[in-house]
Amino acid sequence: MAASGAQWTIRRGDQTAVIVEVGGGLRTYAAGGEEIVDGYGEDELCPGSAGQILAPWPNRLRDGAFRFEGESYQVPLSEPSLHNALHGLVRWSSWHAEEVADDSVTVWHRLHPQPGYPWELLLRAKYSIDQSGLTVRHTARNLSGCPVPFGLGTHPYVRIPGVPLNDLELSFQARTRLLVDGRQLPIGAAKVAGGDYDYSTPRRIGTTELNTAFGELSRDGTGRAAVTLTAPDGRGIVVWADGAFKWWQLFTGESLRGERRRRALAIEPMTCPPDALRSGRDLITLQPGEEWAGEWGIGRVQHAGATNLLERLA
Repeated sequence: MAASGAQWTIRRGDQTAVIVEVGGGLRTYAAGGEEIVDGYGEDELCPGSAGQILAPWPNRLRDGAFRFEGESYQVPLSEPSLHNALHGLVRWSSWHAEEVADDSVTVWHRLHPQPGYPWELLLRAKYSIDQSGLTVRHTARNLSGCPVPFGLGTHPYVRIPGVPLNDLELSFQARTRLLVDGRQLPIGAAKVAGGDYDYSTPRRIGTTELNTAFGELSRDGTGRAAVTLTAPDGRGIVVWADGAFKWWQLFTGESLRGERRRRALAIEPMTCPPDALRSGRDLITLQPGEEWAGEWGIGRVQHAGATNLLERLA
């Protein structure tokens, strides 16, 4: 058995994606013969959270500790060097196939109650490919008899083959970014407009280092926010997310090892910012039996200079 478990390959036209049992994540995605997602081998341990589903919280939780409805909880420290709990509880769990077709697969995981998170959730992720690219629909249903605190994110690394990250143009619209301490935890916020973190006009990434959460996202007429990468030759990739995802985390990969360092940009849609289980900011509270849903996706940019997301997708 591969290190990443069972493999489910979906295809349509010149697009192919591989979803894996371990973590239910996206291992590879290629379009037009090019690897758009910086993935990993099936016998490789997932590096740098590549393609993983981050639930029931994304990003970091200070000291792994939080309070909810008057009770205190402590989860394991999965980032011990910074004394944080990182990216939730399901990244290394087995996910199971529910529906498999040529161009789509739905995987699910039942998160059982455990010390520090004594609630039960049913998580699903449907990966599908159509003419516009790859779409991922996530749902989470509260199977507990009481309210449950919840957040979700994903962690794809995106690249344009043959072009160094420094040479790519980055474009997205957000009004604020989080300021963080040495443990990558929020200590404040700053406006983006007109500063070094303003990418509302496309500009080259260069040597900029990002491990930054952006909020107050601008959206198109369909309610989607988008981040676009464009190469000097005009090739481009867009990552989009619907209104369920209120934040982007962008990471240029300085802490990754070997050839993966600064090879791709992690564009992470998140429902809430780092440390949301403590702060409560944009934290979702699921009532008994309630289901949350959100969508995001990846597509190739087809029309240089287009301003509407739907005009840019293949």
